[in-house]
Amino acid sequence: MTKGIDKYSIDSTDYTVGQDNVQKWGFDVHNPVFGISAGLIALFLIAALVLDPVIAKSTLDGIKLQIISSFDWLFIWAGNIFVIFCLGLIVSPYGKIRLGGEDAVADYSVMSWLSMLFAAGMGIGLMFWSVAEPVAYFTGWYETPLGVEANSPEAAKLALGATMYHWGLHPWAIYGIVALSLAFFSYNKGLPLSLRSIFYPILGDRAWGWAGHCIDILAVLATLFGLATSLGLGAQQAASGIHHVFGIDAGIGLQIAVITVVTLLAVVSVVRGIDGGVKILSNINMIIAFLLLVLVAVVGYSVSFSSISTTFMSYVENIIPLSNPHGRNDEAWFQGWTVFYWAWWISWSPFVGMFIARVSKGRTIRQFITAVLIVPTSVTLIWMSVFGGLAIDQVINNVGELGARGLTDVSLAMFEMFDVMPYGSILSMIAVVLVLVFFITSSDSGSLVIDSITSGGKVDVPIPQRIFWASLQGAVAVALLWIGGTEAVQALQAAVISTALPFTFILLLMCVSLVLGMRTEPFKR
Repeated sequence: MTKGIDKYSIDSTDYTVGQDNVQKWGFDVHNPVFGISAGLIALFLIAALVLDPVIAKSTLDGIKLQIISSFDWLFIWAGNIFVIFCLGLIVSPYGKIRLGGEDAVADYSVMSWLSMLFAAGMGIGLMFWSVAEPVAYFTGWYETPLGVEANSPEAAKLALGATMYHWGLHPWAIYGIVALSLAFFSYNKGLPLSLRSIFYPILGDRAWGWAGHCIDILAVLATLFGLATSLGLGAQQAASGIHHVFGIDAGIGLQIAVITVVTLLAVVSVVRGIDGGVKILSNINMIIAFLLLVLVAVVGYSVSFSSISTTFMSYVENIIPLSNPHGRNDEAWFQGWTVFYWAWWISWSPFVGMFIARVSKGRTIRQFITAVLIVPTSVTLIWMSVFGGLAIDQVINNVGELGARGLTDVSLAMFEMFDVMPYGSILSMIAVVLVLVFFITSSDSGSLVIDSITSGGKVDVPIPQRIFWASLQGAVAVALLWIGGTEAVQALQAAVISTALPFTFILLLMCVSLVLGMRTEPFKR
C-alpha cells in the first residue's frame, strides 16, 4: 500500500463506484443486487398468489415468535449497547470529525434536516400508536409493563414512560449507528453509499464480492417489504380515519385507493429528488404535525401540559428496569412489545439510516448524534405526553369510546379520542391529512434508499429507476391487500421482523467497523 493512503478509503482499493453496473432501458443498476432483489420480490408475489395467507401468516408468525422468545436478551442488550455507543461518541474526541471532511458544508438547513430525518424515522408510527399504546399499557390490553396493576395510578405513569421508552433513545440510537456508519464511509472515505461499504475495514475487498452482495440484497428486501408493510397497515388507519370523518366505507377498496394515491404522489416526489420533493414534503409534514400538536395541547391543556413532566420522570425512572431482560415478571409484555419494537426498528434501520446519511453531509459526528438521538427523542416525548396523557385521562374518567370500551381498534384510537374533544372533527381531518403526508414521505425516501443500494451506491440514479422502485412498493402493498387482506400484510410484517436477527449482528459489527474507520481519520483533537 502506498504510504500516506488511508487504508480504509476508496484509494486503498481497486474498486470504483458503479463498476459492476449495467446501463439498459434507462436504468443504471448493480448487476447481482438489482437482479436478485427483483427476482426474490417476484417470487414472493407468486408465493402470495399460491399460498393461503392465513397459513402463511401463521407460519411466519411462528418463526417471528420463536426468534423473539429465543433471542429476547440479544435484542435488549444490543439496543442498550447502541445507546451507550452513541452517547460515547458524543463525548469522545471522534465527535469532532466532520462528515465529508474538515471543509464540508451542510447541504440543508437545520430545520429541513431535522424534518426529513424525523419524517422518515418515526412519523407515521407516532400517528398510529401515540394514543393506542399508552391506553394499551394502562388497561392491560396485552399485559402491563413491569407487571404493574392495570388501571392503577402507577399504571398511568408507567404507561407513558414505557411508551416513551419504545420511541425514545433506543430506536434513534439504532438508526443513528447505521446512518453515521454509512455517512462516514461514504463522505469521508469515498466508498459507495451502500451498506457493504461499512464493512470494508473488516471484509476488505470481499465487501465488493458476494459477502457485500448478500448484505445489500438483505437491506433491499427489508426496506421494500418494510415499506410495503407500512403502506398496507397504515392504509387501514387512513381508511379508518376517512370513514370516521366522512363516512366512506373503510374496506379494501378505500385502502387500495389510499395506497394508490400515496404511491403516485411518492413517484412525483422521487422524480423531483430530495430538494424538490422529499425536503418540501418533510417541511410540510412538520408544519402540519406542529399545528396538530399545538391544537391538541391547547384544547386539552389541563391534562396535556402536566403529562409532559410525568412522562419524562417515568421514562428516566424506568429506563433501566425496562432495559434489563433478566428476571422479569412481565415476560409476555416485554417480548410482545419491547422485543417486537426492537426487532422492527432494527429491520427498519437500513432504510432510515441510509436516508439520514443521504442528507447529513457537513455535520460533525457530535452534531449528528446529538441531533439524531436527542432532538427526536425530545419531540417524541412531548408528542407522546400530550396524546397519551389525554387518552389515559379519558379512560380514567370514562369519557367517550376510549372511556367506555377501552382500546378496541388501534387504527381508530386517535379519532375516538378526538370525538369528545372540542373541534374534534377539525382535529380528525388534520390527522387524516398528516397520516397521508407521512405515508408519502416514507415511500419517497424509501425509494431513494433502494435506488442507491441497487445502483451500487450511486446517489444520483436515472428517473425510470426511481419510478420503478416507488411504484413497486405500492404494487406489493396493493397486491397483498387484494390477495389476502390484512392477514397477508401481517404475514409480510412477520417476515420483515425476522430479518432483524441477522441485522442485529450486522449492526454490532458496524460499531466495530466504524471505530476502526474513525481511528484512521485525521481531525483536530
